[in-house]
Amino acid sequence: MPRPSRQIDRALLASGRALFPAAGCARLSVRAVAEHAGVNRAMFHYHFDSKEAFLRALLQEMYEEMFASLAGSAQGEGLALPRLERALGALARFARAHRQLVARVWMDAMGGEAVAREFFRLNAPRHVGLLLALMQQAEHEGALAGEAPPVQRFAFLMSSVLLPVVFVAGLLDAGLELPGLHARFEAEVMSDGAIDQRVALALAALAPRARVLPAASRSRRRDAA
Repeated sequence: MPRPSRQIDRALLASGRALFPAAGCARLSVRAVAEHAGVNRAMFHYHFDSKEAFLRALLQEMYEEMFASLAGSAQGEGLALPRLERALGALARFARAHRQLVARVWMDAMGGEAVAREFFRLNAPRHVGLLLALMQQAEHEGALAGEAPPVQRFAFLMSSVLLPVVFVAGLLDAGLELPGLHARFEAEVMSDGAIDQRVALALAALAPRARVLPAASRSRRRDAA
């Protein structure tokens, strides 16, 4: 059985996750977290020396969950492209499950919040490096074209796979009204099938041109044969 102090630690972090998307680094207060967790404020300071230390622990815990899923999907024997496809799918699913928290961290970093900026500085090289290495291996195996520079390919994949999950969904969460869109968005953009389709489409766009031909080109080749 977990020790009582460990249970308090977990309760505080769970409350932090619940409150952070709306409050962000600046407005998340020790009092609010402690009250939400049903914990005395003194116990907050017992477990976390400061609000900044709590925020670091909260964001790092979230990141480690994401990275474990990403790395687990990327591991294994065999060709790099299927592992890259699985890794991108895992990343998108994590972002879908925590999209409001992810968006808030991003906004805080862009707004100059020190803890959020430190979080990205320390952690971004890990997942970016893993994905870039997979892309490089896939290129060497002939599954990805080499025309686009590595960072351009990375930016294209992130925008294709993650942008709808985090930022377009964020616009809808914020109250953007587009008739008929909400009902279709979950099925056509946010579902597992939609994520897998988007990953496949993005990777197909980066494949060597000989492997991805427009329909008209495929028809001409059949006619010539």
